[in-house]
Amino acid sequence: MGKKIAIVIALIGILIVGLNWSRISSFLDREGRTINNSEVKLFLLNNTTVDDVVSVLVESGVLENGEEFKAYVGQNNVDPADFASGKFVILSQTKISTLVNGLLKGENGQGDLEVTVNVVFNRCKDIYDVAGSISKCIQADSISLIECFTSQDVLNKYGFTIEQLPAIFIPRKYEFYFDTDARMFISFMAEEFKSFWTSERMAKLNTIGLKSPSQAVTLASIVYSEQSKVEEEWSVIARLYLNRISKGQKLQSDPTFKFCWGGELDGVERLMGRHRDIDCPYNTYKYEGLPPGPISITPSVVVDAVLNPADNNFTFMCAKPDYSGRHNFTSSDVQHVKNARIYQNWLKSELKKRN
Repeated sequence: MGKKIAIVIALIGILIVGLNWSRISSFLDREGRTINNSEVKLFLLNNTTVDDVVSVLVESGVLENGEEFKAYVGQNNVDPADFASGKFVILSQTKISTLVNGLLKGENGQGDLEVTVNVVFNRCKDIYDVAGSISKCIQADSISLIECFTSQDVLNKYGFTIEQLPAIFIPRKYEFYFDTDARMFISFMAEEFKSFWTSERMAKLNTIGLKSPSQAVTLASIVYSEQSKVEEEWSVIARLYLNRISKGQKLQSDPTFKFCWGGELDGVERLMGRHRDIDCPYNTYKYEGLPPGPISITPSVVVDAVLNPADNNFTFMCAKPDYSGRHNFTSSDVQHVKNARIYQNWLKSELKKRN
């Protein structure tokens, strides 16, 4: 009888433990976890202390007070210098041990919880615009980026003059770690540039009579500044300028002298002779051949249009007297004068309507 009672008591005990184990294990498991109930994205900067890290985690709603985090760091002799800088994603209810270890630098310098950031620099005019755009995405500030871009050792390393350097930047969406510094960034751009300029593209470069990739990008920047909306005109305009170069004619491109004025002519619809008279090496009304470097950061598709120019003998272009954004092309200077007069009269009429 006593034996049966003991068995019953044991069974009851097992049942009680079984019913409550989920609660017990849940209690134990809840210890040492983050308090966020959804994914949290946060940034850590260089040279942070443990208190700095805890402050970010608490402010981001990942930790309540950071005591367990600090305790784990202390018990495991974590060096604060080992915390990685960057953008991190903290999942809901992450264990403190996983959190700490995920914020530490791995073999590649990144933390296990670190993620990349999107970097885009479209529609930039020059390297200063690029630096400004990039500094909004990665930890490097615009000053350090410009200092890097313009340093002579960087220019020598990648084979550019300061004027040619905009050619190295191929605008598209990239993914970088947030803690990417200026030299890491320019190194990556150099690799992208090298990858773009395949043997096939280099062969086309020679075919059209240009001497270097930077010259092709420079011409592409002029083409794109003349025409940014109508894609089918890119190769036509490219051939037009190549025709002028081969004939020894000045390019006489309005965007080149506008570049010389910085942003002073932005919004000016009617450009005057005095605007074209500015003495500047980029002004193709004053100087023959291509400018010393690109006048904008140009999409690679426009560079490809330059490398694959249309077959024509045009040497003149003039905007059409409408709002299509298209141009009239001709090889006759007489016809060009007529086209220009028609456009000027139309523009004058349109400006009067607005006033």
